[in-house]
Amino acid sequence: MNYKIEGAIKRNRKNFIICAILWVFLTIVFVSPLALSLFQVGQGNGKNGIGIFQALGENFMHPFVSMGKIFELGAFGNFLSIWIGFSIFYLIFFFIGFVRTAPKNEFSDIEHGSSDWSRHGEQYQVLNKNKGIILAENNYLPVDKRGNVNVLVVGRIRFW
Repeated sequence: MNYKIEGAIKRNRKNFIICAILWVFLTIVFVSPLALSLFQVGQGNGKNGIGIFQALGENFMHPFVSMGKIFELGAFGNFLSIWIGFSIFYLIFFFIGFVRTAPKNEFSDIEHGSSDWSRHGEQYQVLNKNKGIILAENNYLPVDKRGNVNVLVVGRIRFW
């Protein structure tokens, strides 16, 4: 299970920063105007349905001004409750995306033809570290080995 968490973190390093910046941006541009508009309508600055849309329009046009008005008018409690709800909703979607990018198995990102699949020198039970037929860097097929030493070379030949 540990490889899934490590693999997902390794794949999503850049996405963590992008998601954090997007969360701050949406908080300023979306949550603060919405919280201020609902606070203004609740205070009586527009009791009908058109008043909320006018307040939303004004506050969405100037999100930084509405962020300042939240502290000025004392609407911080309203902002905090909407911000917590938005943050929980955002974290749920972030967690779903994080889980979906986790590797399916332990060898997901390892090249199939490399010796990265082995650990702690396991490949040297079959291969040689110093001499023989070159297979990869520091991996040789010994020619003095008993048994089958056939080599299948897979690749392409290029003609110019």
